[in-house]
Amino acid sequence: MSGPRVVLVGPPGSGKSTVGAVLADRLGVPLHDTDAAVEAAQGRSISDIFVEEGEAAFRALEREEVLRALREETGVVALGGGAVMQEPVAQALADGHRVVFLDVTIAAAATRVGFDASRPLLLVNPRASWTRLMNARRPTYEAVSGTRVDTAGRTPEQVADEVVSWLTA
Repeated sequence: MSGPRVVLVGPPGSGKSTVGAVLADRLGVPLHDTDAAVEAAQGRSISDIFVEEGEAAFRALEREEVLRALREETGVVALGGGAVMQEPVAQALADGHRVVFLDVTIAAAATRVGFDASRPLLLVNPRASWTRLMNARRPTYEAVSGTRVDTAGRTPEQVADEVVSWLTA
């Protein structure tokens, strides 16, 4: 099958972009971060898209980019935290892709992302919002993934090592 070597999914703060960069380097392939791609294509931040056009508009842009990336990218693809909640994305992931769920505790996520204004779904009561999002998304992360890797208390290199072991097993 063509497409990405591996796809990373997980909540904000799980390390998708950071681990993705280490993993891409280890595998000798490019990293494609779908959130960064949407921002580059739109010439503005995801937060600005949310404020100016609403979540539905962002999700449409995200869905288009993720589906394109799953068809055309060949390296490591890191998805935005909510992308898997869109049925076309979940279905596409189930179509033979090697998907890793990077799991993290709220304590570890909070130290990594700081729950700042760049994360629009976490603006009001960030800890409660993150917990609510994670509770809603966890079953889908688990359903679309071939393996789960806990990133809490581990370096990006340690997490990448575990992902490489899974890919080469």
